[in-house]
Amino acid sequence: MIKPDDMKQQVLLQDLDKAGLAKIAEIAKQVSIKKGEQLFKEKDATKGLWLIHSGKVEISRVTADGWRQTLVVLVPGHFFGELSILENRKHVASTVALEDTELFLIPKEDFERMMKEDCALALAIVKRIAIVMSKNLRRMNDKFLSALINY
Repeated sequence: MIKPDDMKQQVLLQDLDKAGLAKIAEIAKQVSIKKGEQLFKEKDATKGLWLIHSGKVEISRVTADGWRQTLVVLVPGHFFGELSILENRKHVASTVALEDTELFLIPKEDFERMMKEDCALALAIVKRIAIVMSKNLRRMNDKFLSALINY
């Protein structure tokens, strides 16, 4: 069983109260993957929102010319797969463990049920997803503009 205190360390859940953390801990599943193990690949069906408890994962895509391009390396506290609870689509990237990794999965079906049963909790999580994605987008835009200026 996942402890609510383990949930508090997650960037996505840090603003939740004890009751909210307990609800998330109740529906989350713990998943262990070994170094080098693939969690999912491009075009796989999505399972839900993944939270990194320990370890490190790499998110990558295969380019049109067949090269694997690393998009991001994520460490404990971060999350991925957020689009699976916002959109109904398949994965657009692959994930592999760079170290032995412990993850928490919030299954898509359980999150959808939570949206009906506890709209305020679901909204708090979706709001946090939007804030983190916005920060990531601004950081990528800054890097892109810097690369253009230096080119």
